[in-house]
Amino acid sequence: MTRIKLVKLVVALVGAIVLATPLRAQDTLQLTLDKALEIALSESLTLKVADMEIKKSEYAKKGTYSALFPQIDFSFNYQRSIKKQTMYMGDQSFQIGRNNTWSTGFSAAMPLVNVSLWKSLQITGMNVELAIEKAKSSKEDLIDQVQQAFYTALLAKDSYNVYKENYDNAVRNYEEVKSKYANDRTSKFEVIRSEVTMQNAETSVYDSQNSIILAEWKLKALLGIDLQIPIVCLGNLIDYKETLAEYVDPNASIENNSTIKQLEIQERILEKTYKMQIAKYYPTLNLSLNYQWMAMSENFKFSQYIWSPYSTGAIGITIPIFSGGKRYHDVKQAKVQMEQLALQKEDVIRNLEVGVKQAVNSMETCLKQYNAANKSLEGAQLGYEIALKRYEIGSGTLLELQDSQLVLLRSKLTLNQAIYSYMMAKSSLEKVLGTGLSKMEKAQ
Repeated sequence: MTRIKLVKLVVALVGAIVLATPLRAQDTLQLTLDKALEIALSESLTLKVADMEIKKSEYAKKGTYSALFPQIDFSFNYQRSIKKQTMYMGDQSFQIGRNNTWSTGFSAAMPLVNVSLWKSLQITGMNVELAIEKAKSSKEDLIDQVQQAFYTALLAKDSYNVYKENYDNAVRNYEEVKSKYANDRTSKFEVIRSEVTMQNAETSVYDSQNSIILAEWKLKALLGIDLQIPIVCLGNLIDYKETLAEYVDPNASIENNSTIKQLEIQERILEKTYKMQIAKYYPTLNLSLNYQWMAMSENFKFSQYIWSPYSTGAIGITIPIFSGGKRYHDVKQAKVQMEQLALQKEDVIRNLEVGVKQAVNSMETCLKQYNAANKSLEGAQLGYEIALKRYEIGSGTLLELQDSQLVLLRSKLTLNQAIYSYMMAKSSLEKVLGTGLSKMEKAQ
């Protein structure tokens, strides 16, 4: 009976493992580049903060526009006379007023003519536009970061495959050398050497595995998903080889760059700010209305109070005359800010143009490296196969075989690195040109 129970327990455990395996596979998040970008744009905390900044700017705009409407307030005041005022008429004097004075009512005020206020309203509208452009810039930055992280994950995976294949070849060579040594066809030195080569190849496999983990962590952090969720980046770098044939104009326009657009909006804001500071020299016209009730008494018998209403209406004009030079210096400050921003914009444009040329030049260099590495890989693969056959039949040496294996390894790594560097430069170029977001929206 004990054996039967033990058998049933083993069967149950095996069944549980078998059933659990597909669930773990289903829990693995399989990512393409488009899927990764889609998740990032929907889950990124950076973009959520940018969207909240837009909402904040819109609320600020609405709050500023409220200054155009009447400001209505209700007030209630109580005044206690500590010592009443004394008045004189000839030789006689008497005190006026009462101990308790109560007043309550409504007041309303609104500007009729205020040029400075009108300019500030235009500025708040531009601040909303600036916040929207900043959010767009955040999306462009995120797209670039996700693309580069995805390409890095692919490079780590492809490098692992190359190192794993190199390790498998080293293991096979080691077994071949051991077989020859057992038949007294080679020396102990070659056995040791092939074993060391195999162990070095194994170390590279472990390093490449660690690179995959680190690259996936970075990608998951950008996507805003739990670091414990396993992911798999689908595809290989070689899948992007067709992209290398695309023509890129080294003189491509940077007019869609988000940084430049932000500077243009800031220029318009400063122009309005400059005009707003000048408008502080203009007179302002305001309207005010008051409706109050007042009661005065010597006691606190509220039921006996007599409330006397009164109301006033006024139109007032304010003409600025002297402010100690504040308005003058505010205008000068706004003028300097405009000149400062113009210089910053010119510097940014120059740097962006240099960035475009650098990216294009880097892409052209990577394309040449890819073509050279592709040809080199064909020769290295053939050379390794020949060296392996020569060594198997005894006409070649272990040194020739290991050299050809090393050349094959470098050729594969160089090929992957060329594609990777090209795609990284292309991603940076799209960010500078401001085409990353629009390209993704068209693809959707």
